[in-house]
Amino acid sequence: MSAAARSGFRRAAIDDPLVEPLLRELTHEYVTRYGPEGREEMTRYPAEAFAEPHGVLLLLLEDGEPVAGGAYKRYDEHTAEVKRMWTHSAHRRRGLARRVLAELERTAAAVGYTRIHLTTGPRQPEAMNLYLAAGYAPLFDVSADPLTIGPLPFEKRLPAGAAQPPVLAPTS
Repeated sequence: MSAAARSGFRRAAIDDPLVEPLLRELTHEYVTRYGPEGREEMTRYPAEAFAEPHGVLLLLLEDGEPVAGGAYKRYDEHTAEVKRMWTHSAHRRRGLARRVLAELERTAAAVGYTRIHLTTGPRQPEAMNLYLAAGYAPLFDVSADPLTIGPLPFEKRLPAGAAQPPVLAPTS
């Protein structure tokens, strides 16, 4: 496999071995921040929810190894819901989550979604800041204590017809 094929975005299924670090680290993060209930979030949706044509799971690879990823699933006919945003613990503070989010937006727009919806937990200020910086509108009072709100919802309109299908490495 060429270096180019081993780096960049790749579509993956939840059961792909390359997705394991994403699942493991996200589960650890959720349990650490929210207790045992955090594990429930990782099993809340069936694998098919993140499968085409209505969903996708993307991994950002460097030298064949996953360094970041994210997914979306169908929220409604016009809306994709972002889930499973992750950056490998050894690769944080490099802007990788922003790249993944932008690629999820492009991918969603390319298949006809016109809006993105997402929620993040109240104990994830870095995620809240990412979504605000990426132009997502908060659907909550940002001046309130996040711990008094619960899940923090956001939305973003996608430009109609502006997206071109992304160039992704094929799945194996």
